[in-house]
Amino acid sequence: MRVMGHNVLAIIVAAIAIYLIEFAIFAVLITPEQYQALVGLSAEQMHPDRMPFGPVPPLLFAIGLSLAIKWRAAVGWMGGAMTGVLMAVFIGFAASFYPFVYGSHEAAYLAVDLGHYLACFAAAGAILGAWK
Repeated sequence: MRVMGHNVLAIIVAAIAIYLIEFAIFAVLITPEQYQALVGLSAEQMHPDRMPFGPVPPLLFAIGLSLAIKWRAAVGWMGGAMTGVLMAVFIGFAASFYPFVYGSHEAAYLAVDLGHYLACFAAAGAILGAWK
């Protein structure tokens, strides 16, 4: 099914891929204590009640990547992955600097976030690029 030229199923699959990669990074590879130290929050400052909103960012990322891939006329999974890498660096990673510069995030979190965005956006871009 397509909406305005975008494959809705591909967007959903890409969003799921992003969500799974984020789960692997932030729930399996990094302990809650490590995460709290990296972002400068205590356990009391965390908000587990907001977890139901977790699927929203991956869905928005996937929609945005679909738009960028279409605008670039990227061809195939490699074109989609490259678009994802570009968006990871220039949008996702760039946005990571705000909580570092103006907030409590540690410098080490920038490396984690860069890896997170590169992995998520490249995988989602590959899915979207291949599944036109």
